[in-house]
Amino acid sequence: MRMAEIRPFRGTRYSPAAGPLGTLVAPPYDVLSDRQRQAFANESEHNIVHLTLPEGKPDDRSKHVKYMRSAAALAQWRKEGAFVPDPEPRFYRYVQTFSAEEYGEPVTRTSLIVVIKVEPFENGTVLPHEQTFPKHKEDRLRLLEATRTHLESIFGLYDDPDGSVHHLVSSAPITESLECDVDDVLHRLEPIAEPGSLGALVEAMADKRIWIADGHHRYETALNFRSAAGARDHPIAEDYIEIALCSMSDPGLILLPTHRIVPKLLSMSGTELKEAVGNYFSIQPHPAEGLWAELNRPGPEHRFGVVLGDGIGLLLTPTTDLNSGGPGSDRLRQLDASILHSVLLPALGVTNPEQIEYTRSVSDAVAAGREGKGASFLMLPPSVQDMKDVALNGERMPQKSTYYYPKIFSGFVAWSLSDFEP
Repeated sequence: MRMAEIRPFRGTRYSPAAGPLGTLVAPPYDVLSDRQRQAFANESEHNIVHLTLPEGKPDDRSKHVKYMRSAAALAQWRKEGAFVPDPEPRFYRYVQTFSAEEYGEPVTRTSLIVVIKVEPFENGTVLPHEQTFPKHKEDRLRLLEATRTHLESIFGLYDDPDGSVHHLVSSAPITESLECDVDDVLHRLEPIAEPGSLGALVEAMADKRIWIADGHHRYETALNFRSAAGARDHPIAEDYIEIALCSMSDPGLILLPTHRIVPKLLSMSGTELKEAVGNYFSIQPHPAEGLWAELNRPGPEHRFGVVLGDGIGLLLTPTTDLNSGGPGSDRLRQLDASILHSVLLPALGVTNPEQIEYTRSVSDAVAAGREGKGASFLMLPPSVQDMKDVALNGERMPQKSTYYYPKIFSGFVAWSLSDFEP
């Protein structure tokens, strides 16, 4: 079985001419609301969202014009020297220091940004763990075709039981260090160019499988992009995608829950909920603000907090072995996200993922119920081991089952296919 093939690359980075780094970077495209996107765009005319989330205009001749607008802006930034490629191939150590209220003291997570050869999932080298949305893949493909640049890094994990690769990444000598504080996360980018370190890192990753933690849509887009290039007897730029790789042994690897908000159920009452799911769950009233704390106390393995459209809080606990004997492995069927999407929500008439909104914020989820925006469902996250086992079984969790915090920010380093060196 082939394992991960990584290589250094000539990353494209902002020059001082573009402005302060903290005004140029942003979270990845898929976690930004329109309001958040506009706030980052207002930070600078060179902020990365102008490329990753190009805006359509009323007089555009087609919905695809915005992608060409992104490509034109990228070309202009390169021409004016605001966004320039490094002179030689490198790896990039990306360190994020942050606090998460669920974990107390600040922690640090270290990733290595590389380009990796895209492999079909059936090869077993790169493993997915979540379902994807077709419309998101079309959007990313149009952008990649127009810009021929990987504007953002996806996020991948590798098995590293003794932490040796994590240590190798953390201790590699660097050429410079750039940092900024954005969204309460201290980001630090450190290029690695020393030939011995580059070779050692390539060798260390050569026997690794990669689990996609974040960026399934972009990886599947890269697969389609590569397929369109046709068979070749030599490496080409389309063979690779930019990825930030993190050890599963990294003490800063944190997995947070993603809560659900269902506007369709905003008028559902507690009585209606009980009629629909009372055969599967015990339902107990509980103050909405205290649901999250209750879920985190020792108790039954599977529990859900629900905040209805009138602000009423409820605690749901399964009264039977849900999903037993259904399709998929025991590990997949018994995930909270699987129970939510295959039992609880369908019993309430919600079967279309497009009817669901997602948030990492407990307070936002509770507020949605209190403010009449819909019924909210609070849930605990799966474990890294859950993700690993489901992927090894060749299965996928429901969409948005995992939220690795913090996100890999965009704008620190991109990779243009025109800078590929065979």
